[in-house]
Amino acid sequence: MSMVKKSGLGKGFDALIPQDFDKSLLLDDNERIQKIAIEDLEPNPDQPRQHFEKQALDQLADSIKQFGVLQPLVVTPVGGGTYAIIAGERRWRAAQQAGLKKVPTVVRTTKDLERLEIAIVENVQRVDLSPLEQAVSIERLHQQFNMTYETVAKRLGKASSTVNNIVRLLQLPEAARVALHEKKISEGHARAILALKDLPEKQSDLLKAIISGDWSVRQAERYVVSIKEGFKDRQATKQRMQTETPATKKLSKRLGTPVHIRRSAKGGKLEITFTSDKELEQVLQALA
Repeated sequence: MSMVKKSGLGKGFDALIPQDFDKSLLLDDNERIQKIAIEDLEPNPDQPRQHFEKQALDQLADSIKQFGVLQPLVVTPVGGGTYAIIAGERRWRAAQQAGLKKVPTVVRTTKDLERLEIAIVENVQRVDLSPLEQAVSIERLHQQFNMTYETVAKRLGKASSTVNNIVRLLQLPEAARVALHEKKISEGHARAILALKDLPEKQSDLLKAIISGDWSVRQAERYVVSIKEGFKDRQATKQRMQTETPATKKLSKRLGTPVHIRRSAKGGKLEITFTSDKELEQVLQALA
């Protein structure tokens, strides 16, 4: 059996978009693809995906009726002539719906799968991997190797919250994924955009503002807060994001030091700047 060549995930932006099937799970072209009876296949009980959208399944079944199963399923023997599905359960379900008796498969042993799993774990641990590339690798371990995110986190030596936050980057709109990949925005900017996932137009507005206005992560976060507080009009949002207002300027003049508003998801804070202990004492006396 030939070894699978381990490759990085950073070869072009297409590699950053998760697909239903991972071609790297296939054997080399000279290996035989077997047709196995549908009734001899069973879903993996550890499959993380429990829900398959009916409309998407119907569309796939219609396609299979017309063209057949174009990408083989990856399976592993479990004894008694039965095979567990490692990758391709959605295609298996759609093939059943389309009335197929057999489907093309590639049979992988447990050792093969462990080798691939180790290769992907090593890939995630590379220091030069971008956040999106890490997210894709983690999602592959989750979807195609039936690992929970908690298990992935343990394998990687990361906190579960860190892994979950990385994977969430895949929920970014395409334009934001491209901008993050091209380093036009940072991971912090991306998280601010994600916070507006129920407002696609505002996500687009925020992305444009970050790039064209060279916004900091703090500015992006203030924009998100203002939107969530109901200030969705562009001018109202802009005013809400200001760190200086007529009131802060008046207070700044009285105290003799800069005063700014820093809004957060829950309220915010009034920031009074001082440059020395003497100046702090003067501010405290003025406030008293």
